[in-house]
Amino acid sequence: SSSQTITGNFANVIHGLNANHLTDQVIQRSKRMILDTLGVGLLGTSTEVCHKVTQYSKIYSSDISSTIWGHLDFRLPPLYAAFVNGVAVHSMDFDDTWHPATHPSGAVLPAVIALAEALPQEKKISGLDLLLAFNVGIEVQGRLLRFSSEARNIPKRY
Repeated sequence: SSSQTITGNFANVIHGLNANHLTDQVIQRSKRMILDTLGVGLLGTSTEVCHKVTQYSKIYSSDISSTIWGHLDFRLPPLYAAFVNGVAVHSMDFDDTWHPATHPSGAVLPAVIALAEALPQEKKISGLDLLLAFNVGIEVQGRLLRFSSEARNIPKRY
């Protein structure tokens, strides 16, 4: 209806996305983004800030757990795994970016991977589902960026 809110319309678009929307080009580019993000994330595990958040997060434990990149012997609840891995990705500021300034993959990929790992065996998702979730996260971030007057003014403030 014409009375639908912007938020409602946004939610409907995002909810309506499915694997059929992933063109060959989108799949190819998102795989490259994922590989790049894993690369800078693994490199970032050696930074001081990553060591600090890893140590801090060790106080949290859960039956449901996800991998901390670069640590085969250490797992955390998905929320904290996503946090630590996200810090690793962004710690040297080499992660991908777009204009206006934001880092799409560093915010999305650690969360998607942590959640995918934490799913019970009978609910495991396919690689295509993971690519869809990653692209939905990127789409949400891009649309929120378009809505944000704050983001639009970032380049002028520096």
